[in-house]
Amino acid sequence: MCSRYSLTAPPEAVRAYFATQNGLEFPARYNIAPTQPVLIVRRSQSGEREQHLVRWGLIPSWVKDPREFSTLINARSETAAEKPSFRGSMRHRRCLVPATGFYEWTGKPGSKQPHLFRPRDGGLMAFAGLAEHWLGADGSELETMAILTTAANATMGPFHDRMPVILAPADFDVWLDCTPGTSKVAESLLAPPSASLLEVVDVSRSLNNPRNEGPELHHAPEA
Repeated sequence: MCSRYSLTAPPEAVRAYFATQNGLEFPARYNIAPTQPVLIVRRSQSGEREQHLVRWGLIPSWVKDPREFSTLINARSETAAEKPSFRGSMRHRRCLVPATGFYEWTGKPGSKQPHLFRPRDGGLMAFAGLAEHWLGADGSELETMAILTTAANATMGPFHDRMPVILAPADFDVWLDCTPGTSKVAESLLAPPSASLLEVVDVSRSLNNPRNEGPELHHAPEA
């Protein structure tokens, strides 16, 4: 499961890592939560990688009223290609989700401790994502995304049995290429990352409130 993540790298670093034709200006975000606007990378109609802002929480195109639908923040990689909510996105609208870390919690309600999982080299990473475009009968539009999850690796296992699918830069083109209209090749990338990729550190319990934001959220927890 992935219900909160961070993107604190400078915009120019994001553009360089993902080799996008455009660059969007955005502040460092330490506490990205569902329903918020988030950055994705997708292929443009001309085939170039481009940055785009969407809402976190996928709304399938067949939903009649998004207000009456529980948004889907994650999709299980093992079944996404068959599920009606994700099948079309797996074939035609795969995307990358830039991130610098994600969180998981341990402990009892009211005193849960957040743990930050981040690349050992301190750099960026790319979650495998699915995008969707909802069009209402009144002409209203909503672009959304969900993050694909996979079985936990050895680093994640003590904290949760699921984790985001993290793609290597060498696999970006394969994942983003939706021109065949099938997800068969892309599905081969949906595996847990190496246990050596991530490190885990305890961070401030202030992160438990999704309204809190700022670098102090990555401070060590109070005694």
